[in-house]
Amino acid sequence: MKATDDRALMPDYLRLCALFGIVIVNIQYIAFSALHGFTEPVGKTFSDEVTLWLVSGLALLKTYGLFSFMFGVGLGFLMGSAQRRSLPFGHLYRNRMIGLLLLGIAHGCLFFPGDVLVIYAVTGSVLYFFRDWTAARLVKVGAALLVLQLFVGLPLLFAASETPAEVFRFEKYALAKGGFFDAVLFRSIGFGFTLPLFLIIQGVSALGWFCLGLASVKSGMIDNARHPLWRRARRLCLLPGLVLSLLGAGLWQWGPAGPGATLTIVAAPIATLGYLGLIALISRPPGPIMSRALVVGGSSLSVYLGQSILLSSIFSAYGLGLWSEVDRATASCIAILVTVLLIAALSVWRIWFKLGPFEWVLRRITYA
Repeated sequence: MKATDDRALMPDYLRLCALFGIVIVNIQYIAFSALHGFTEPVGKTFSDEVTLWLVSGLALLKTYGLFSFMFGVGLGFLMGSAQRRSLPFGHLYRNRMIGLLLLGIAHGCLFFPGDVLVIYAVTGSVLYFFRDWTAARLVKVGAALLVLQLFVGLPLLFAASETPAEVFRFEKYALAKGGFFDAVLFRSIGFGFTLPLFLIIQGVSALGWFCLGLASVKSGMIDNARHPLWRRARRLCLLPGLVLSLLGAGLWQWGPAGPGATLTIVAAPIATLGYLGLIALISRPPGPIMSRALVVGGSSLSVYLGQSILLSSIFSAYGLGLWSEVDRATASCIAILVTVLLIAALSVWRIWFKLGPFEWVLRRITYA
């Protein structure tokens, strides 16, 4: 197999894996209250506790890292495309960030206050100034930002103030009893209050992963799934990262929550690097069904937004009214099923259309 074969495969494998991981995390805040304290135990049953342990240990922050890494890869690809077509890259990139910002604001207010697109648009604007850096410099700065995030984010998470009881009542009414506009009002207020905090907490680490993703394009690693550094990441980071993360998530759930949450967050970048190495290992020519799924990996924006649109409708009162009515394992299974259905629907869509619906919107804005 040639490296050029890998180039078409690894980014789509990455996106596909990240889509399943991120929906498992997001559903815990779509289907249940998102107002509890960071270290507050929220599992009502042993099944809930096990589900939260697995979600925190295997997916929380790791899939966010994978998505952020792919954002940096996307910048590298956009730079190459603009250069080949003799287009003004600064103009295209500015428009792309504006498009992400607009989609993110609509997403956060209408469907899911935990939106990451606004954060990507803001921190991605900073990444523009790093575009001409060498791969080595990007790696050093990216690693430093991931370490810095621990010192910036952890104090802010643990310093979060207690939520007033009136806000809990508002949330329950809006999502379990109210109509669509009640839910939108609650989500819009929540999005406005949490966005500045998460711009700091998540923005630093996102920029770090952006740098590493761009470095992988500049170095040619993303083109070659057999690169020795992917193998080294798999061997050195996967098992230690997952063991530490699962241990931290276990303490978070059943032991001293503060140290457990801290260990989970500290171990997340290590596990994410291990995941990158593992995804490189499986990035091989697929069969017919998997080929269609990988095509949808190029429409990850449509899947991501589609997940929130469908799941918020399923769990809110204006939809099926399942908010806090099922256990967390069931909610996670529903989230996985919705993602599979979206991938199947988009695989059919992509037979006739080159882009997913939201990719088309973003492209129209980018090349306006």
